Amino acid sequence: MALTPSNMINLGTLAPDFTLPDVVSGNLKSYADIAGNNATVVMFICNHCPYVVHVMPEIIKIINEYRPKGVDFVAISSNDNVAYPQDGPDAMKEFAASWKIDCAYLFDETQDVARAYDAACTPDFYIFSENKKLIYRGRLDESRPRVENPAPLTGKDLRGALNAHLAGQMISEIQFPSMGCNIKWKN
Repeated sequence: MALTPSNMINLGTLAPDFTLPDVVSGNLKSYADIAGNNATVVMFICNHCPYVVHVMPEIIKIINEYRPKGVDFVAISSNDNVAYPQDGPDAMKEFAASWKIDCAYLFDETQDVARAYDAACTPDFYIFSENKKLIYRGRLDESRPRVENPAPLTGKDLRGALNAHLAGQMISEIQFPSMGCNIKWKN
């Protein structure tokens, strides 16, 4: 596990389109299928990363809080499931059920979607406006697993960006990269 920061692509970048299998529903899902009326949160996660497991309780709270406000969510796992079978589709489905994830959990077997988003780590968060423009990228908050005197898990950064956008306010361009396990790229 190499601690890896987000790549922090340019704000204003248009959301790359995709069509991937959803391990929860068994259907193919595109960006258009998961886009929210007011915003869309794209999260690169995986099952085994301790950074993802650490933030899952707050991710679930945020999904439940913001979905009624016209924000939709999608989780994408792009790890090499041959080298990391715990991140394959069957395990993803079990992970989604155990956490009661109320959004699509997509499997990016080719890793093309991770490359299109320039995703680097898990978790990695992106918020796109209703017109598909990137308005936030980076961390959930400053909380990290297994550190002395850890910051509380609040979702402060992601919530702040969502709240500002929904209120029609500018989102600060001072945004901090997420930190987590590197995406497990295929050789």
